[in-house]
Amino acid sequence: MPPPAEIIRSKRDGAALSSADIDGFVQGLVDGSWSDAQAAALAMAIVWRGMDERETTALTRAMTHSGQVLHWQAEAFGKPAIDKHSTGGVGDKLSLMLAPMLAACGAVVPMISGRGLGHTGGTLDKLQALPGYRVQVEPDEFARVLHAAGCAIVSAGPQLAPADRRLYALRDVTATVESVPLITASILSKKLAAGLDALVLDVKCGAGAFAPTPAAARALAESLVRVGNAAGLPTRALITDQDAVLGHTAGNALEVQEALDFLTGRDGGAGRDAEPVQRTVTLALGAQLLVLAGLAPDEPEALAMLQHSLVSGRAAEHFARMVRALGGPADVLADAQLTQAPVQRPVPAPRAGVVSAMDTRALGLAVVALGGGRLKPGDTVDPRVGLSQVRPRGTALAAGEPLALVHAASEAAAAEAVRAVQAAFTLADTAPPRPAAVQHLVG
Repeated sequence: MPPPAEIIRSKRDGAALSSADIDGFVQGLVDGSWSDAQAAALAMAIVWRGMDERETTALTRAMTHSGQVLHWQAEAFGKPAIDKHSTGGVGDKLSLMLAPMLAACGAVVPMISGRGLGHTGGTLDKLQALPGYRVQVEPDEFARVLHAAGCAIVSAGPQLAPADRRLYALRDVTATVESVPLITASILSKKLAAGLDALVLDVKCGAGAFAPTPAAARALAESLVRVGNAAGLPTRALITDQDAVLGHTAGNALEVQEALDFLTGRDGGAGRDAEPVQRTVTLALGAQLLVLAGLAPDEPEALAMLQHSLVSGRAAEHFARMVRALGGPADVLADAQLTQAPVQRPVPAPRAGVVSAMDTRALGLAVVALGGGRLKPGDTVDPRVGLSQVRPRGTALAAGEPLALVHAASEAAAAEAVRAVQAAFTLADTAPPRPAAVQHLVG
């Protein structure tokens, strides 16, 4: 086995890594024989030089088998185990809404999720805004929660894909997030280890996504679908719009509240009056999964099932059971016990006009700067902070009307965020054409 420096040098110089090289790297992540500096150096070389499909598949498989791989047959659920995963977005709380909807439609949803990465929020950080919610569980408890609630959103834990857990944390703080092979291996290693029967991926495209262009999003989606299917996991991907904040909030507790409003109808009718892009993408992902898993014969029937899960209240009930089973509030639908930031300041529009665009990445970074994300591993996330009442594209405003509402821990932080958010919005005299929420299906 070549020493780490030789493997790093090989990739730095543009060579393809052998399976043995990749196995050695992954083993080094697990047993500590690769230092943080060496692992980060190889990650940067991969960002720079890339990996071909053989290398990406080898990395995915090695990371999948770096720990325990779950198998659900012994649990006799009698239902397919399915999941959705997003490549990361600003305001993306879709997993919180979709997992219980799928459970209400007859699936089992063992959802392995992650922390915030770069300028995007993390599903686990959002859920831990709920007091007591535990994201680290042993496999037997994972199964108990699935039996009780039909869905469980948890971390990979120490047993599942431990190599990815270490590499994921390093990538977050070393500018090595934006890499198709690394994103592919990171996502799929956890999903393969979770023992799924079907997977649908939400590949974001736009200013707030890791894939800012249609070509980049297509490359990532195709990589994920090819490697997933090659590993025996039926996989599809939707390329969806991320040129704006999803929904009306960005920030952990704020997004949980918006998800609860969607599930319970407090947004105006069980998701029907939710922000259009957010609602459309949620239903489209769910429909693909129900069809792929054989739970619906076609997309129209799948969409009807998902809508019924909302209006009947069953999706909200599944979410409440999951939260209670994982140590969160006993009745999250009645009292989520979410804390609020002490300072809330509107962001005034500098002129009259129509919201024509927003720098979604800049808005995500503004939330991170408020304390809603991490600048380095181990940073504490403040669940209270973020943005609410984010005005969608096409909104007409008078000068001084709020573009969004900043939630901050201090007046100084609020003032800085107001400036950043104001600079991130573009106002025009006429409304722009609205891009399609779902841009392409791969697989």
